[in-house]
Amino acid sequence: MDSMNEVILKNLETFVAFTRKRVGDPHLAEDLVQESLLKALGADKKPAAGEHTVAWFYRILRRTIIDLYRRRAAGSRALNQFEQGLAESPSPSDARVLCACFKRLLPALPETYRELVERIDLRGEEPSLVAQDLRLTRNNLTVRLHRARRHLRDALSRNCQACSKHGCLDCTCGDVGDGSHSG
Repeated sequence: MDSMNEVILKNLETFVAFTRKRVGDPHLAEDLVQESLLKALGADKKPAAGEHTVAWFYRILRRTIIDLYRRRAAGSRALNQFEQGLAESPSPSDARVLCACFKRLLPALPETYRELVERIDLRGEEPSLVAQDLRLTRNNLTVRLHRARRHLRDALSRNCQACSKHGCLDCTCGDVGDGSHSG
């Protein structure tokens, strides 16, 4: 009986044709077969002398094709979420309609929190540059920014109540100092 490698090489064109039918792109099909070949070579469990090598390789090839479609689906979902996030977040031109309470409550934040919100959220500075300027790791900056936003959101929620749940844009709560209005 031929060795595993010889059997796979003998059927290489059949594997490429099989893959091409499933992905529709001849170059991608070749890449997927090559990726499957690498998986087969690195497999801990290879077919024994009595097993059918071609069937074994087809299983690897099918899983590789399925993985491709899963990666594409995950990438598509991530892109959709990113696009949705962009659509929902206010652009810099929307800053003029921010709640007056937001502008009034921002100075009440601790200095380190206020600076992060002003630089990153209001002025749109690049977080990695802000982290470098403040001599913080990117992770530390992310944690501090999260805490700053949460602190500000809590203050807005206490002060503005209903309108704060809608992002404090086009707010109708007014500039009431006692925080007792209900939006």
